[in-house]
Amino acid sequence: MRALLLATAALIAHPAAAQDHSGHAQHVEPAEPQEEPQATEQGSMEHMDHQATEHAQAESGAVDHNQMDHARMNHGAMDHSTMGHAQMNHGAPAQPPPSSGPPPRALEGPEHAADAIYGTAVMAPARQDLARGHGEFTGGTVMLDRLEARLGDGGDLYLWDVQGWYGGDIDRLWVKGEGESAFGGNVEAAEVQALWSHAIGPWFDVQAGIRYDLEPDSRAHAVLGLQGLAPYMFEVDAAAFLSDRGDLTARIEAEYDQRITQRLILQPRAELSLAAQDIAERGIGAGISSVEAGLRLRYEIVREFAPYIGIGYEAKLGETADRARAAGEDSDRLALLLGVKAWF
Repeated sequence: MRALLLATAALIAHPAAAQDHSGHAQHVEPAEPQEEPQATEQGSMEHMDHQATEHAQAESGAVDHNQMDHARMNHGAMDHSTMGHAQMNHGAPAQPPPSSGPPPRALEGPEHAADAIYGTAVMAPARQDLARGHGEFTGGTVMLDRLEARLGDGGDLYLWDVQGWYGGDIDRLWVKGEGESAFGGNVEAAEVQALWSHAIGPWFDVQAGIRYDLEPDSRAHAVLGLQGLAPYMFEVDAAAFLSDRGDLTARIEAEYDQRITQRLILQPRAELSLAAQDIAERGIGAGISSVEAGLRLRYEIVREFAPYIGIGYEAKLGETADRARAAGEDSDRLALLLGVKAWF
């Protein structure tokens, strides 16, 4: 009997196990609709695990604001009045700016504290090197400002204008010399100056000394002048001369270097001569006695050597021009300029 019951049960269970359930793979049961999240009361958030939300990853630097749709955030509806911006103190720096100058404690020690560590024999030469680099510089240079030929009406001339100095940043000894002569003729004018120069500011030196004329006649002058760099980078050299015969004259020179390229430079230059009285033996009348203007284009083959070409105009004015015409000379002259500028 028992065996009969077991055989009957096996026959009943076999059709269900033999069914092909592969078709159930395509059967998708409808998902149960999810309820829209309701506004969460603060009290109901107590169950949240805030540690699991990893707020540290939401630091401002890690957030890609470009992907955020700020247009939908309705910033205008935010109540900024409750945010306490006044307490944020946006204008105050995090730390006050450092005060200028060393702290008072820096001046309380000995004058040469490093001597206690390295010894005076080592530190004394080091202090001398430091002083030379901060104002006790001593050096010198020689400048051949103009060595040029003047080719034009009334005969060809050559001219030299040399100057050099030796000293420091504040006080220097200047030596200047200039003159001109006709090719194959006698020297028409030549002078040399020895000047003490003292800086009266970062741009100008006052100069005083003596000038001695070799031609057209021997004459000594006391010199008081000013040399330096005027605003807009004009180089100015102005001096008054009082001769041993009581004649007072003055000369003002100005030039400007306009760089076209790093090596090609256009230089306008002007010179004005004045006299306080007539100097008959030199054909000079009182007032503005002469003016000279030139335009030179030079090329610096190296910084220390530059040939140039230019054009120059010089004229005698007033009583000086009248005296020149009375002597059968031209009162003005236009010339082609060829020369070199060099320094060592």
